[in-house]
Amino acid sequence: MAEHAARRCCLGWDFSTQQVKVVAVDVELNVFYEDSVHFDRDLLEYGTQGGVHVHEDGLTVTSPVLMWVQALDIILEKMNASGFDFSQVLALSGAGQQHGSVYWKAGASQVLTSLSPDRPLHEQLQACFSISDCPVWMDSSTTAQCRRLEAAVGGAQALSCLTGSRAYERFTGNQIAKIYQQNPEAYSHTERISLVSSFAASLFLGSYSPIDDSDASLAGMRLEEGDIAVSLGTSDTLFLWLQEPTPALEGHIFCNPVDRQHYMALLCFKNGSLMREKIRDESASSSWSEFSKALQSTEMGNSGNLGFYFDVMEITPEIIGRHRFSAENHEVSAFPWDVEIRALIEGQFMAKKIHAEGLGYRVMPKTKILATGGASHNRDILQVLADVFGAPVYVIDTANSACVGSAYRAFHGLAAGTDVPFSEVVKLAPKTRLAATPTPGASQVYEALLQRYAMLEQRILTQARGPPE
Repeated sequence: MAEHAARRCCLGWDFSTQQVKVVAVDVELNVFYEDSVHFDRDLLEYGTQGGVHVHEDGLTVTSPVLMWVQALDIILEKMNASGFDFSQVLALSGAGQQHGSVYWKAGASQVLTSLSPDRPLHEQLQACFSISDCPVWMDSSTTAQCRRLEAAVGGAQALSCLTGSRAYERFTGNQIAKIYQQNPEAYSHTERISLVSSFAASLFLGSYSPIDDSDASLAGMRLEEGDIAVSLGTSDTLFLWLQEPTPALEGHIFCNPVDRQHYMALLCFKNGSLMREKIRDESASSSWSEFSKALQSTEMGNSGNLGFYFDVMEITPEIIGRHRFSAENHEVSAFPWDVEIRALIEGQFMAKKIHAEGLGYRVMPKTKILATGGASHNRDILQVLADVFGAPVYVIDTANSACVGSAYRAFHGLAAGTDVPFSEVVKLAPKTRLAATPTPGASQVYEALLQRYAMLEQRILTQARGPPE
């Protein structure tokens, strides 16, 4: 570490669901330090699984706020023990898991402004929170609050047009409403509510931080106009750069944090890598090599066979179960193993394109798809992605994109007031690498399939909801 000790740098933090991570990025945008604290492994005393507590009702999901504070204590101690030179830090920025909220007890601001460097943060702040276990993005216990909010503004679509999203159970406003209604004593003792990101910033500031734009996904992947970022992880997430958004009942639209004239959209799909791993285990003898062979040996369009694979209730759209359809649109009980694998991958990417277009996205001649996450290491999966979207797929050989994006935003913050565009600040960052280009004729193959997939998805939704009352 000594050789890196004198590097001027910015720190990028990520307070995610399962861990706290940090990277140090020098002025030439090279990552030269990274570390993490994993909640389940390194903080056993909090008894979390996957970083959370799932309550008996199966709907309420929370995380201990002091666990996040103690994780920061540990990671800073590790950095100090390694010889990290904090005097060279120019700025820092961070990302936090979406929708998590922190409830500061009355009087906490006085404690924040008088913190001592001689004692761990978690000891000094242990009496500063009116809610000890905070609601997080996995919580789905606020359906009643969601319906009331939508009704108050004229319905779900009206709320989406107003804010960019309909009411979702995990959203912070609905979580606050539930606490106000069901735990009025704790609410009355709360002097400030933070998101996880502004909570983390408050720990560094020693005072309450305002809530900032959501941007570290977008910044880390360095999206430009017309681009798509696809995170292929436990869940799959699609980030879109939009010119003219179309608010819908699915997905979310935000202001674009790096270009105020445009917008950013997000789509989340629960059945991501875990679903791919299940089909790999069932159909390819748990072998990614065999999984890839199936994608190589089957033709684009899968001879018209389409599949929907949702072992847990999907977010976009709200469907559960596995549904397979022949070329004649007849539902069938099973596919051959190789057809099954292609049906899964084609179906996942067709769903992403259909719902992206529902938010106003259109593939442009200069569109790039930037892929990250575990499945982005599989070239055959990326080839299907390129074929379905009709755009080249690039990968970035950078781990921890949210952390790195936070560090980039810290550098951009240093240039604030100079009108330097974000793209100029990150011009020295590692370049993307071309991983797949659309196969000739792919657009003709998938044009009709996308229409069929959308029609069949609507059929499944209609059957699940039953006849209208």
